Amino acid sequence: MAILTIQKATPREEEDVEMVYSDADSDAEEQMVMSDDENEDMDDNAQAANVAAGLVTPGKLITEDPIWMRGHGTYSVGNKTFSSTAGVVTKTNKLLSVVPLRGRYQPQIGDHVVGRIVDVGVKRWRVDIGAKQLAVLQLGSVNLPGGILRRKQESDELQMRGFLKEGDLINTEVQSLYQDGSAALHTRSLRYGKLRNGVLITVPSALIVRAKSHVHQLPGGVDTVVGVNGWIWLCMAWANSHLTRENTTSITRLEEEASLTETYSDKNEDIPRSVRENIARYANCFKALAANEVGITEDRVIAAYEASLVYPSAGDLIDKEAKEIIAAKAIAA
Repeated sequence: MAILTIQKATPREEEDVEMVYSDADSDAEEQMVMSDDENEDMDDNAQAANVAAGLVTPGKLITEDPIWMRGHGTYSVGNKTFSSTAGVVTKTNKLLSVVPLRGRYQPQIGDHVVGRIVDVGVKRWRVDIGAKQLAVLQLGSVNLPGGILRRKQESDELQMRGFLKEGDLINTEVQSLYQDGSAALHTRSLRYGKLRNGVLITVPSALIVRAKSHVHQLPGGVDTVVGVNGWIWLCMAWANSHLTRENTTSITRLEEEASLTETYSDKNEDIPRSVRENIARYANCFKALAANEVGITEDRVIAAYEASLVYPSAGDLIDKEAKEIIAAKAIAA
């Protein structure tokens, strides 16, 4: 009688059997594993490239070097610094910050901004500049008719609404910051004051490229004040010539008082149709640049305006395709 013995296959033999019956499946699995690894490597490379370019998303590692100080838009876990918002990494000495691509404007000292008066208080105006808190414009921080350096009197307090009232738009500068982050403004220059004879448009403040001057004389008889806060004022050039006038010693006292009186006037001039058309065209050019996430500079605005002249009407610029064409030519300029 024959005796049959059954021996359990070794692990190596099991693997050989599996390979025999599932070569195609294993090849597919290997390809999937390799593709997953490649995707992970590509994602890591893309993330590293974004961080190197300054672009980060929430939770992304910025640096592991402990010498860096953490600023706005960052948080730390041990010695590692991560981004808490989507934005651009900025480095100031040893301070790391992330400027969000979208969000409220964060005022800085020296910023040239455009604001709207929302409240008239005791010796001060409350101004909306698109920040988290309302800014403050003190009565002592403005130029009033009768002399720049004269002491502000009780009669000036009673006439505050005669100078600036609720709803007025002003061209101003950030003088200082309070502890809560709100801004203190001033208009101690003939370049600043009430805005008239134009239109206001708003774009994300992150798209405004900081420059030496934010007041520009554009082709077509149009002046513009490009506020760092993303508020842009477009107006007729000759009516608001005080925007580009420097407070120099060549200005006499009579000219100075006349200019100050004109600055606080509520009377708008009669704007010719051609200038109104150019103002509307520039407004749509700004919107085209903002819609395509293009940084706004004087040269790009002028290039966008020149590219828009192929369209007969300013209303034609609201088309998505037209915006993309204008933005592309502005970048190429």
